[in-house]
Amino acid sequence: MAPSFRVALTARAPRKPARRPKPTPKWVRPFLAALADTSNVSAAARKAGIATSAVYERRRADSDFNRRWQVALCEGYDNLEMELLHRLRTGEVKVALGARKGSRSFDNATALRLLAAHRDSTTRSRALRDNVDAATIRASIDRKVAEMRDRVLAAKAAREAAAQADAGVVVPGQLCIEHSRKDADEPA
Repeated sequence: MAPSFRVALTARAPRKPARRPKPTPKWVRPFLAALADTSNVSAAARKAGIATSAVYERRRADSDFNRRWQVALCEGYDNLEMELLHRLRTGEVKVALGARKGSRSFDNATALRLLAAHRDSTTRSRALRDNVDAATIRASIDRKVAEMRDRVLAAKAAREAAAQADAGVVVPGQLCIEHSRKDADEPA
């Protein structure tokens, strides 16, 4: 007699024991803090006392670490952007050898290249951090377009009213106002 398929389909596989989450290594917190300060993976790994390859391996294997890495990078680039803005406004004083006074320098080419190279990744990470979905973005765009449309229509109506007033054309609402003024001026 053939075995019943019904029994085979309802049999459950033995349960695997629940996995314990791996403990977070001690180097993770100092690495992420240094990454936020420097925006430099190699420098952050050196400061945390871990090999760069181990850091990248952890990022591939641990999605939470990858997310925290991206947040630290965003913070680092935000800091870099603020420093760059400060330098653009005030410059850096550099003193030549033997000189008593320094000259103000505004050399920001390296910082600009670094910001441009990572703009896409930080924009993506900020969107994920802010948890903005497509519907929210579309609603925001639609609201802004509606506001622009209202401003354009109001400006157009004001221009048309001014043009009609200059040409002596009576606007229907204006006619009622003028008749009510004449009625008020005439004795009853």
